[in-house]
Amino acid sequence: MSVVDTIRDHVRDHKRGMFVDLVFAIAWVTAVSVIFDLLSAPQWAYYLTLAGGVVAYYGFFWSLELALQQQ
Repeated sequence: MSVVDTIRDHVRDHKRGMFVDLVFAIAWVTAVSVIFDLLSAPQWAYYLTLAGGVVAYYGFFWSLELALQQQ
């Protein structure tokens, strides 16, 4: 199996999840960029907030999973 076939199989198996990840990442970076364009904050705070997107991602989907389990 070639590398291309492996990638194709992976994308086929995880298509929806990869799309949701991409949408979350785009939304997070857009929101942080807009907020920091309006504020005059230091560059390190901008990068720290972007990195906080990792925590926000896992926190959001973990709480969403818990909410769906409680229904």
